Amino acid sequence: MHFIDTHAHIYSKKYDSDRDEVIQRCRENGVDKIYMPNVDVESIDSMLEAEQKYPDMCIPMMGLHPCDVKKGFEKELYIMEDWLAKREFVAIGEIGTDLYWDKSLFELQKEALKIQVAWAKEKHLPIILHCRESIDETIEIIKQEKDDRLTGIFHCFTGSISQAKEIIDMGFLLGIGGVSTFKNGGLDKVLPEIGLENLVLETDGPYLAPVPHRGKRNSPEYIPIIAERVGDLTESTIDKVAEITNLNANKVFNRSNV
Repeated sequence: MHFIDTHAHIYSKKYDSDRDEVIQRCRENGVDKIYMPNVDVESIDSMLEAEQKYPDMCIPMMGLHPCDVKKGFEKELYIMEDWLAKREFVAIGEIGTDLYWDKSLFELQKEALKIQVAWAKEKHLPIILHCRESIDETIEIIKQEKDDRLTGIFHCFTGSISQAKEIIDMGFLLGIGGVSTFKNGGLDKVLPEIGLENLVLETDGPYLAPVPHRGKRNSPEYIPIIAERVGDLTESTIDKVAEITNLNANKVFNRSNV
């Protein structure tokens, strides 16, 4: 059985002491693809180093995380745009909005998001959307920006059934992670109403570890735990969850079934 983690920061310093061992455990657990969202200019080198060291497994994206959008963010975007011109990336991400930490930067976040959405359209790349405490606002922006070229994943989806349906109607997938295993995570009410054809699996490692690892460092090796929970909630076998979510991931990232 093979799994894809569509969203993990495996290049993070939090794996520096044991990254090789984590990658080995991923392989042992059947996790053979890890899609890496970028966050800022400083993270680019470490992300590309992970790709170079594990080229069959670690696949980079390019984008500016909303929590890293500050005054003068255009300078970071110039550097990222230069990288996009120099080499291939599979997606524009992790981009979006975040009203959890600092609401005062929301207008700047929207501006940065729209610029990066334009890149995605131009290059026919999917977008990977972060929308913490801002899912309705992000849906509204994407509705305004949407055209036939725009698709992607609403990462770390924790919303309602109606929000899920709005996202699916726009042609986007839902990224399901460790929150699905939380007792009060809310996805136990949503996932039974949403078909597997609309889902991809993710860990968001090192953040949001699933039960029984909650509160500790998350890791892509835990994808089978999430897959099992998704299977329970959708009345599907873990094999079926892996098969359908892998197909979805390969399709959205425009990759053959490798």
